[in-house]
Amino acid sequence: MPFPPLVEPVPALSAAEQRRTARHRSLAALGDDGQRRLAAGHVAIVGAGGLGSPAVLALAAAGVGTLTVIDDDDVELTNLQRQVIHRLSDVGAPKVDSAVRVAGEIAPEVRVRAVRERLTDDSAARLLEGADVVLDGSDLFSTRSAVAAACATSSTPLVWGTVQETDAQLTVFWSRPPAGVAPVVLDDLYPADRVGEPPTCAAVGVLGPLCLQLGALMATQAIALLAGVGNPLVGRLLLIDALGTRFREIPLRGAAQSREGGATSRPRTVTASGSPAHPVEIVPVDAAAAELASPAAPIVIDVREAEELEAGVVPGSRHIPLAELLDAPERVAREVGDRPVLIVCQIGGRARRAATALAPFTRARVLDGGYAAWREREDAR
Repeated sequence: MPFPPLVEPVPALSAAEQRRTARHRSLAALGDDGQRRLAAGHVAIVGAGGLGSPAVLALAAAGVGTLTVIDDDDVELTNLQRQVIHRLSDVGAPKVDSAVRVAGEIAPEVRVRAVRERLTDDSAARLLEGADVVLDGSDLFSTRSAVAAACATSSTPLVWGTVQETDAQLTVFWSRPPAGVAPVVLDDLYPADRVGEPPTCAAVGVLGPLCLQLGALMATQAIALLAGVGNPLVGRLLLIDALGTRFREIPLRGAAQSREGGATSRPRTVTASGSPAHPVEIVPVDAAAAELASPAAPIVIDVREAEELEAGVVPGSRHIPLAELLDAPERVAREVGDRPVLIVCQIGGRARRAATALAPFTRARVLDGGYAAWREREDAR
C-alpha cells in the first residue's frame, strides 16, 4: 500500500526542471505534485560504489532536491566494471567528486553534498542528519550496522540492498513506520550476534549489471517513499538471482511482531543465505575440526573450482564444483544419505549458496571463513 509522502512539495518547479522531468510529471501515479515532492526531498546515499553509483544517477535524474553522498574512498581501476559514475580519468580521485560531477551534468538544480568521510558508529547520526530517506550502498557490515542504528534512532526509513556474486537482496527498514505498519530493522534480518563480515567483491566477484539493477531499484524505493506512491518493501525482502533470472519475495517480520504473536524465539526471518524454512548454519573452524575428528564426522563437500584445490583441501573432502551441485542438489543429497554435510569454498560465499540449495533435502552447513580459515588454523598449529 502507498504510505503517506515524507515531504511537502516545493511551491513550484523552474521552467527548465518542468521540461526536464516532463515524463515523470505525466505519470498518473506521480504527477506534478509528486515531482514537486521529489524536489523537496533529501536522500543520503552511503557509498558511491556499485550500488551508490546508479542510485546517484537515478535520483539526480529523477529530480530529488538534495543528495548527500558519503564515501571516503578513491576511485580504483577495478571499480569501473560496476561503479558507473566513475571514468578512467577519475582513477585516484575521491569517489564523491564523481557524484558531484555527474549529478550536475544531469540535473543542475539538484544539490549534492559530498562528504569524504568514513561513516562510523560515532559519526553516523551527524552525517545522516536531515535526510528524509537513507540508501545504504556500503560494503562493510560494520558500516551497515552503524547506518541502521542511526536510522532506527532517528526513525528515518532505510533502503537497504546488498549484492554478492550474482545474487542480491533488497528491503526497507523502518523503526517507526506509519500507523498500521509493523516496524522492521536490520537486526530482524541479520542479528548482530550471528553475522560476520561477508566476503569482499575482490574475493568472490560481483556481477556488474546486477549492481546497476539493484541500485536503480533502491532509488525507486526512495522515490516511492518521498512522494507517497507505490508499495515500498517494508516487511518484505526481495531476493534476486541474476543469472537464473528469478525474483522472489519473502515476508520479513520484526521482533515486536513475534512477541505479540506469543513467540518465544527469534522472529522468522531470512538469514544471510537460505530461506525462513531452511536457514543455513555457519560452523566455526575450530568446531568443524573437532567434528571431523569425531566418529560422527560430517561429509565435507568442497565446491571450489578444480584449479583452486591445488592450494590445499580439508582432509577427506569430496570435490563437487558449485555449478554441478546447483544443477542437481537432489542427486547430491541422495548420495550423502542421512549424514550431515559441511560445505567448503575459499571464503564462504559459494558454500552458502550450495548449502541453501541442499537445505530442503539434507542437513547442510557451511565452514565459517572457508578453506582460507582452515588453512590459517592449520598454519598456526
